[in-house]
Amino acid sequence: MDLLTDHLKEAMKIAMKSGDKARLGVIRLILSAIKQVEVDERITLDNERAILVLDKMLKQRRESIRQFSDAGRTDLVAIEEAEIVVILEFLPQPLTVSEIDEIVNEAVIASGAESVKDMGKVMGLLKVKMQGRADMSVVSAKIKAALTE
Repeated sequence: MDLLTDHLKEAMKIAMKSGDKARLGVIRLILSAIKQVEVDERITLDNERAILVLDKMLKQRRESIRQFSDAGRTDLVAIEEAEIVVILEFLPQPLTVSEIDEIVNEAVIASGAESVKDMGKVMGLLKVKMQGRADMSVVSAKIKAALTE
């Protein structure tokens, strides 16, 4: 199995050789975040856990973009957006809107959820399948919409 960390290290070497400092910086941030989890938990991350780290980084940047936009700091928004582009390169292929809808509907049926109170059951089923492949806030909204119909 090809490890995501190996892919990241190879991309880091390429960025070093090409002199792409911005890309190199983001890749180093990713590797550092993965290493921090490995050291804290005394484990070697598999692809699934590494994707969770990347997903968390993506979520942080999206939140930063929202805050910087509200503050009118377009210079900082541009930096965060550039980092998102690099992070997305290492995540699995994103799901399309129709794929998300289909998976949400299947999970609602499989979990037997009947109302918004059962949202946790559905989210529990979907989190593993969709982590790193879809914005979980969008998925959450789709679950809520499916359960209130």
